[in-house]
Amino acid sequence: MTMNEIADKMRERVADSGFDRSVKFDCGEDGVIVMDGTTVTTEDAPADCTIALSKDDLEAMMAGDLNPTSAFMQGKLKVDGDMSVAMQLSQVI
Repeated sequence: MTMNEIADKMRERVADSGFDRSVKFDCGEDGVIVMDGTTVTTEDAPADCTIALSKDDLEAMMAGDLNPTSAFMQGKLKVDGDMSVAMQLSQVI
């Protein structure tokens, strides 16, 4: 799955969510996905919260195969910035 395909899936999920903060998923060399409210793009931009993780782990989270809290506890993802935004995100993704 490409970063654009992952972004498309996110776009579908946040469309009617009322999510109004900004989050950057930083997958290193694979690229970034920035969600700003219901806008989702693969263009890098500042965000309230940055979540660093591998592209494979992001795909697993989107598929429901990886629990975000477990991933955080296992060190598979790192949160920088407003942690409350990351917590709200679990209701959307």
